[in-house]
Amino acid sequence: MQWLSAENLVAVATAILGIVASAVMVWYERRVPRRKRIGYRVQLDAPIGDGQRSSRTIRREGWFDTSAAGMTHASMVLLRIENDGSQAIGRDDYQSPGSHGLTVEFTERTILGVSVTQPSETSHLLEHFTQERGFGYQDGVLRLPRVPLNRGAYYKLLVLLSGGRVGDEIRLSGDLSEGDVHRNRSATPDDKAPLFSRAARLITITLTLCVVALAVIVVAQDDSPPPIGCRSGTLTLTGSTAFAPVLRKVAEQYERDCADEDPRIKVDPHGSTAGIRDLVAAGADEEDGSPSMVVLSDGPKPSGLTELRETRVAVSVFALVVNEGVRPRNLSTTDVRRLYRGEITNWNELGGRDLPVHLVSRDANSGTRQVFQRRVLGRGEIAHSSVDCVHKDDPTAPVIRCELDSTEQVLKTVAEVPGAIGYSEHARASRAKGLHRLNLDGEAPSVDAIEQGTSSYPYREIEYAYTYGQPPADSLASGFLTYLTRGLGQEVIRTHGHLPCWTPAGLKLCEGRSLP
Repeated sequence: MQWLSAENLVAVATAILGIVASAVMVWYERRVPRRKRIGYRVQLDAPIGDGQRSSRTIRREGWFDTSAAGMTHASMVLLRIENDGSQAIGRDDYQSPGSHGLTVEFTERTILGVSVTQPSETSHLLEHFTQERGFGYQDGVLRLPRVPLNRGAYYKLLVLLSGGRVGDEIRLSGDLSEGDVHRNRSATPDDKAPLFSRAARLITITLTLCVVALAVIVVAQDDSPPPIGCRSGTLTLTGSTAFAPVLRKVAEQYERDCADEDPRIKVDPHGSTAGIRDLVAAGADEEDGSPSMVVLSDGPKPSGLTELRETRVAVSVFALVVNEGVRPRNLSTTDVRRLYRGEITNWNELGGRDLPVHLVSRDANSGTRQVFQRRVLGRGEIAHSSVDCVHKDDPTAPVIRCELDSTEQVLKTVAEVPGAIGYSEHARASRAKGLHRLNLDGEAPSVDAIEQGTSSYPYREIEYAYTYGQPPADSLASGFLTYLTRGLGQEVIRTHGHLPCWTPAGLKLCEGRSLP
């Protein structure tokens, strides 16, 4: 690549433009907008009385040790009100209704008294603090007059308060013509307020670094390498319907990113068990090598299938879902087991409405069902007694129970049938209408909590990818698995509510055969 190529010229021009734009942004932030500004700072917020709810340890002597009314729960606040803009502020610049100009609100606290302090060179400002000009307080609201302030001028308010707690919100508000009122923060009480915001500084620095990095990358590299794992050929993805949205999105993204290799991927999920059975059959029919098929399974394969090679992909979290008319939001594992043994037939037995229980389950091919039975029930489910999930076909059955072929059907049926309960991959359940998810033993189905190690939520499992034997390194099956587990597929896994196994937390959770 030559230095004067079109790519280099564009990159260098973009870098120069970004640096110029950053410099202009700094100048604009400091000189142009909000030329009339009033800032305020809380320079002191301290407890006085022993009854004040504060984490601070205090000792009082003399006047502060008084038992006067209100002092037991008293606190003291020092406010600095300042003109930190580039123009002077006159009385007519205040736009608030009424005679006062600004309002200070002390959340949850009551004002006992106020003292205004002023530097000697601007002591003339004190004449504005009269009741006729709007100065006064009531309960926790302090009204300030329309005080004219030259650039850099300020005054301070020492406020005695009762009730609430130290650190409760203090908010100053008001309207300025062609200006604004905002809160300032500084390292020491009387430091000069920053000329431009922290956000502006961070944005400027980040923009400059990113644009310069872009120019360096484009100039230094001849061509962008293709994404990791690009291969040509055909491939079938099957197995888990709970993981199907991830497979469809990753397959679509893989075909787009690897278009030069012209890969063709078919996504046909119909249950973890059925997918493994299809893979075993395809492998037996394959005369030489591994069939071009990858099966995703919610949990490990059945024992004895030594010819299948596994790849740990993600940690999947599942959830129990109930029709929105079912009131309970949390069930114990014991209650869930009683429901699925047919011992509870009406939701009023669990403190809910008078609604018959309808168990909406997955068919025997479902990995989601197998995980539910293994990790929550500790046994299999009772026999199904209904085809349409509404009417009982077996009059001797204790409760209506039906079986459906996919996660989509379960979510749709639970949302439509009053009193229905089912199970699903939790991210898809969170987006479904007409139902809500249940907590188990007080634990919510949360990938973040599981990743952080703060949750013992039981209904979760490792998502496995299976191939028949070891696929060749140059095969589409091998390339797709690499893309899925270590390449850009990890981003799709994360955005669909799963935890990729190749993250630091994921490696710890996926290193065993099953989750604890």
